Amino acid sequence: MDPVHTGAAGADAAHPGTQADAGGKPDRAVVRDALAVGVAVGLSGFAFGVTSAGSGLTVWQTCALSLLVFTGASQFALVGALAAGGNPLTAAAGAFFLGVRNAFYGLRLSQSLALPRAVRPFAAHWVIDETTAVSLAQPGRRAARLGFAVTGVTLYVLWNLTTLLGALGAEALGDTDAWGLDVAGPAVFLALLAPMLKSAVERAVAALAVLLGLGLLPVLPAGVPVLAAALAAPAVLYAEGRRAVRREASRGNPDADRDGSGQKEEER
Repeated sequence: MDPVHTGAAGADAAHPGTQADAGGKPDRAVVRDALAVGVAVGLSGFAFGVTSAGSGLTVWQTCALSLLVFTGASQFALVGALAAGGNPLTAAAGAFFLGVRNAFYGLRLSQSLALPRAVRPFAAHWVIDETTAVSLAQPGRRAARLGFAVTGVTLYVLWNLTTLLGALGAEALGDTDAWGLDVAGPAVFLALLAPMLKSAVERAVAALAVLLGLGLLPVLPAGVPVLAAALAAPAVLYAEGRRAVRREASRGNPDADRDGSGQKEEER
C-alpha cells in the first residue's frame, strides 16, 4: 500500500472535519462559510418582525409568514405594501412575483445537488438567494449539499427566531413610525441587494426599477408600483440584446458605413 495515501487516509480518520470534496475544499471551510452567511442574514429577521408588526399584522401572522413563506424579499414587499395601505391581493401579487426567482434557483440546484426525490419537497422550502449562492460556490456535489444544508438550517432558525423577537419588540414599543423603525425593512432589503449588483446590466435593471417604483408611487395604488417596477428587467434585457446585435453586425461588416466606392458617407 502506498504510504502517502495511507498517511492521508489516517489523517482524515483522525480529523473528520478536514475531509475535502473532490474539488479539494475541506468540510470545515464549507461549514464556516455557510454559517457566516446564515448568521449575517438571519439576524435581519428582526427588521422584518418590526416592519410586519408596524404594518398591522399580529405577532402570530408575522411568525407564520417567516415559517411558511421564508423568502425575505417577498416578505418585505408584502408587509411594505400593506403598511402603505395597499390592497392585500396586490401586495400578495408583488410578493409572488419576487418569489418566482426561487423556482429558477431550484432548477439549477436540482442538477448540482441531485437530492433524493423524497427529500426534494422539504429542501425546496430552503431554496432562496443565500442557500443558492453558497451551494453554487462549492467545487463538488458533497460540498454543495453541505453548504446548502448548513446555510438553510442556520438561516431558517435564526430568521424565525429574530422575526419573533422583532414582532414582540415592535408590539411593546407601540407606534413604530414614532421610532423611525418603519424604514428598517427597506434599509435591510437594500443592504442585501446592493452586493448582488455586479454587472452593468444588473445595475441598470436596479436603477430603472427604482425610477419606475418611485415615479409611479404618487399616481398608482400602493403595491402596484412594485409590480410595474418588474418591467425594468425585460426592458433592460431587450435594450442590451439590441446593442449586442448591433455590435455583432459591426464586427461582421466593419465597412458597413461605406458605400461601394469605399468612401464614408460624411466624406461625400
